Amino acid sequence: MHVPDGFIDAPVSAVTGVIAAGAVAVSLKGARRELDERTAPLAGLVAAFIFAVQMLNFPVAAGTSGHLLGGALAAILVGPYTGVLCVSVVLLMQGVLFADGGLTALGVNITDMAIVTTVVAYLVFRGLVKVLPRTRRSVTVSSFIAALLSVPAAALAFTFLYAIGGTTDVSIGKVATAMIGVHVLIGIGEAAITALTVGAVIAVRPDLVYGARGLTQKLKLRVGGELVDAEPAAVPVAARSHRKVWIAGLVTSLVLAGFVSFYASADPDGLEKVAADKGIDKKTEEHATAESPLADYGVKDITDARLSGGLAGVIGVGATVVAGSAVFWTLRRRRTSDTDPASTASVTSVSEKA
Repeated sequence: MHVPDGFIDAPVSAVTGVIAAGAVAVSLKGARRELDERTAPLAGLVAAFIFAVQMLNFPVAAGTSGHLLGGALAAILVGPYTGVLCVSVVLLMQGVLFADGGLTALGVNITDMAIVTTVVAYLVFRGLVKVLPRTRRSVTVSSFIAALLSVPAAALAFTFLYAIGGTTDVSIGKVATAMIGVHVLIGIGEAAITALTVGAVIAVRPDLVYGARGLTQKLKLRVGGELVDAEPAAVPVAARSHRKVWIAGLVTSLVLAGFVSFYASADPDGLEKVAADKGIDKKTEEHATAESPLADYGVKDITDARLSGGLAGVIGVGATVVAGSAVFWTLRRRRTSDTDPASTASVTSVSEKA
């Protein structure tokens, strides 16, 4: 659902840019509370994983494909504020390096793909986990439903933005019907990917899933021929290594982007298909970075399509994990310095002297 330049007029693009900037500013502040010793090491990896999986377009209907948006996955794994930042980092990397999603439309894309999906998904998710039994299965089910609903919500948000700022005169009713219809199907794929990923992490390290805080893996002991719950070993969260999860996630992202992406569907995604069918792409503008060495997810001057696309994917994963990790570790360090006992004591001392 990457909106190119020219779909939305300048005034609405500017307004969404202000909205996106405000949301990112709020998320930077909120993420400082979310980025603890568990989420901080994984946030950059989550961004890289979303980048990788977005390269895997899957068929949803005749001549149409879809791909992960990632807002629900990011919000559930690392928290809603950090989730907005994860998807925003991905969109920035895609727009600047790969000419995917317009630069003047960056505010539109962040508003639609980062803010709407994350907020809707996390609200649905939190509502469901409050009423369902607090189990791993219910967290996975809640993840599926939240992700499923977040995609048509984003389609509806785009339709609203196009209704007030579209650059072509088309029937908004027909656009809405087509957008929501195809993105409900895409939402099923999004839900499956989200639920499988969340379920896989919960299975090995439930403490690393922000939305599953409080879940513990019960150990069983055989006593008198019967299995009974045993008290889990009291291992401090900070002492648990994230290295294996981080390495596994990075390797998975590299394999998906560098190899599996070659077999992704070449059909246009939901927005591209609707735009072509309904005529809302008539004023599409050439991307500002169309001459980028990585434009269209290929490395310039490499003629072998498999090698070109694979290298581009690997570079994208690397750039995203570095950029994301730099942002999140900086926020984490600022949180640590804000709560450092020495600095708190200094402030208290100065206040008392005053």
